[in-house]
Amino acid sequence: MALALAHSGKVRELYDAGDGLLLMVASDRISAFDVVMAEPIPNKGRVLTAMTVHWIEALGDLAPSHLVTADPAGLPDGAEDVAGDGAPVAGRAMLVRRADMLPVECIVRGYLAGSGYKEYAENRTLHGTALPAGLRQADRLPEPVFTPSTKATEGHDVNISFAEAADLVGAKVAGAARDLCVEAYRRAAAAAEQQGIIVADTKFELGFIEGQLALCDEVLTPDSSRFWPADAWQPGTNPPSFDKQPLRDWLEASGWDKEPPPPPLTEEVVSTTSQRYVTAYERICGRRLADWYGS
Repeated sequence: MALALAHSGKVRELYDAGDGLLLMVASDRISAFDVVMAEPIPNKGRVLTAMTVHWIEALGDLAPSHLVTADPAGLPDGAEDVAGDGAPVAGRAMLVRRADMLPVECIVRGYLAGSGYKEYAENRTLHGTALPAGLRQADRLPEPVFTPSTKATEGHDVNISFAEAADLVGAKVAGAARDLCVEAYRRAAAAAEQQGIIVADTKFELGFIEGQLALCDEVLTPDSSRFWPADAWQPGTNPPSFDKQPLRDWLEASGWDKEPPPPPLTEEVVSTTSQRYVTAYERICGRRLADWYGS
């Protein structure tokens, strides 16, 4: 039975599996500044899937999720036939429940980095909220901060305030999303810290399933988070990381204007990016990627 394509995103495809279910397949594509690179990153789709399953299981008592199974034996008939990029679907696919997704990106920041640091350096604010003076790049924030953004169908996402998020989804839903994401971040950051990794920030996708707010899409992956080695973290500097930030840094240094087409990635950039993603999974989750489905 052929599965019909329901949606194609920057790095994932969704297929209609019937009965309110979808087959979500993570590709090896990588995007930066909302633009998809031409070169795939080996093992990236498997890392995103394996880490998402790990965190959904770890946070299962905190919130429901869209996940039904990632076991290849539990995937619907025809799943293997959707691998248009030539890579096996096993290890990159999850059978998930459909959700009514919130139209906001739910970002939690525990440290001052990226666009958050740039805003602070200019205005001493984070998504419009005043922060104490004297903070440095990569400083730990006094408390994790919920900093939502829009979900742009075209172009770039836009950072918004909590009040603006409440205007989009309602104050009650915005408050519930904030509380869930901040607590999920706290718990994940504490667990990762035990493995020597700092979760500087992360982006959650939430949706309603049977009336409950649920974790959906990807959860605490190198695509949606900044992971810093704790032994190399030094406030005032840009720490090394096991995520896509080094790719962003390389692209910015190339002089690219962040509009399509992107510059070709070198073999070294592709290889080191793949290594960072695999390292993130193995260090944080305490498992070998080779033992994940599809090895």
